[in-house]
Amino acid sequence: MKSVFCVLALLFLFGFAPSASNLDTADLVFINGNIYTVNDKQPHAEAIAIKADRIVFVGSNAAAKKYQGANTRVIDLHGETVLPGMTDAHYHFLGVGQREMNLNLEGITNLEDFLAKVKARVDQAKPGEWVVGRGWIETFWKPPVFPTRWDLDKIAPNNPVFLTRADGHGAVANSAALKLGKVTKETKEPFGGQVLRDKQTGEPTGMLLDNAQSFVARQIPPDARGSDERAAILANDRSLMLGWTQVQDPGGSYEDVELYKKLYGEGKLKIRIYKAVYGPGSQAQRLLRDGPIIEAFNNHLNLRAIKVVSDGALGSRGAALLEPYSDMPEIKGADGKMQRNAGFLKVKDEDLLPMLKEALQKGIQVETHAIGDYANRFVLDEYEKALQAVPKSQRKIAEPRWRIEHSQIVNPNDIPRFAKLGIIPSMQPSHAIGDLHFAPSRLGMERLKGAYAWNSLLKSGVIIPGGSDAPVERGEPMIEFYAAVARKDIRGYSGEGWHPEEKVTREQALKMFTIWPAYVAFEENVRGSIEVGKLADLTILSADIMKVPEMEILKTHCVITVIGGEIVYEAK
Repeated sequence: MKSVFCVLALLFLFGFAPSASNLDTADLVFINGNIYTVNDKQPHAEAIAIKADRIVFVGSNAAAKKYQGANTRVIDLHGETVLPGMTDAHYHFLGVGQREMNLNLEGITNLEDFLAKVKARVDQAKPGEWVVGRGWIETFWKPPVFPTRWDLDKIAPNNPVFLTRADGHGAVANSAALKLGKVTKETKEPFGGQVLRDKQTGEPTGMLLDNAQSFVARQIPPDARGSDERAAILANDRSLMLGWTQVQDPGGSYEDVELYKKLYGEGKLKIRIYKAVYGPGSQAQRLLRDGPIIEAFNNHLNLRAIKVVSDGALGSRGAALLEPYSDMPEIKGADGKMQRNAGFLKVKDEDLLPMLKEALQKGIQVETHAIGDYANRFVLDEYEKALQAVPKSQRKIAEPRWRIEHSQIVNPNDIPRFAKLGIIPSMQPSHAIGDLHFAPSRLGMERLKGAYAWNSLLKSGVIIPGGSDAPVERGEPMIEFYAAVARKDIRGYSGEGWHPEEKVTREQALKMFTIWPAYVAFEENVRGSIEVGKLADLTILSADIMKVPEMEILKTHCVITVIGGEIVYEAK
């Protein structure tokens, strides 16, 4: 022991003592940043030091110097804005990649241009080859009506065509595709879906809503949609470029999970994914049986949630409403008779409730799509039944953090129930700035009081994790942040019934895409804010979105994305 002390004494004498700075030096240090930490104890900072995948320092430039060693990479941000790594709490990951691969029909403002773009793809196809695409929306068409099979037949008489509306809850098929799907005048409505029909003849118009899409969709060969592996890689690259560090992927299957595992193992995915599988059904039963996958691939992959779809979408009139649609209160049924048109549910109590009870007992999160006011009430009722049936003492997780995805149209009487039951509304701000161009006609002015009611829900005592629902929307963080704080469309327009009082503050919007998604994913202790000990996930922007004029938010872009201390995207 004496000899050890003698050696140490000689080291100190000749200046070879191990210094604290050598032991504590960081791998990466950012200085001269405009840093918003989302940590109330230290809201702002100038510098961040990172070692391995964790944050080891947050503070001033001067204090950060002690973390800088010979092998430390130091990046001078020159005042650029740093946020905790942004998270999209509702992002269909493979769908985003497939949008990049298939016929993208976003942004088309009239039927003529829609048909011209489809015709260009048809002209490239071989006779009999499927043409599939997604992204069209008729809101700004004149008149704003759905395309029909007969429109498509004029440009595609020899190719089956299946084109999904932007919301994913409706699609138009031409006659060739309907024939393959055996959709005729006599076809009965499936549960949770509708075949739209001509009011005079009763013939299918080509528009298939929700579960009715499967008549045709299951006929499409897998290679017509493109490779899921390529879709995942494209989605990964686009997400990182936009500044997302985690996406919460609602729905899908264990096939998706196995694909993600493969790509993580090969180093082809960098984005963090919080995954859910669909239920009720075999995928949900497997998760309930096998249990969750947590913090796999160094905190990059989590599977601990079941996604349920309770109704359709507002734009395609499949959202389940308490009262009929204002602009189409009746619709022709398969029997030729006019019937009440208030949308429809896609799940039954007898299938849902047993699964909810088992999920509580086994610690599995449930997130349920609900858009219409009837669907939101139905889901709240089902959640309440399950929560009452399974006391906390019998639950694996006392506070399950169950979610309602979208929560778009909520009867004002139901808004307080979210906080009372501990249910989290997971919402997508861009839905409001798109939907509010047509929601007044769908719903009438009175029902808009509970539509996209972000501020009312926050005041009731809940948090709102924010998402985009990409590829339904563009999936861009700056559009979502802007929509939340401005509640105007991207041209700066706000119309009657848009309820500007429901917009949120910039501080609340920042939490919607950082700490609140972390909380709803049970990760608030490791992600969502810039604090010592947390994972080093950062989104670095070209402008200060907390201060610039509203329209300048839309011009802001990501310059650096950091995940686990690794710079995974850097603008050229």
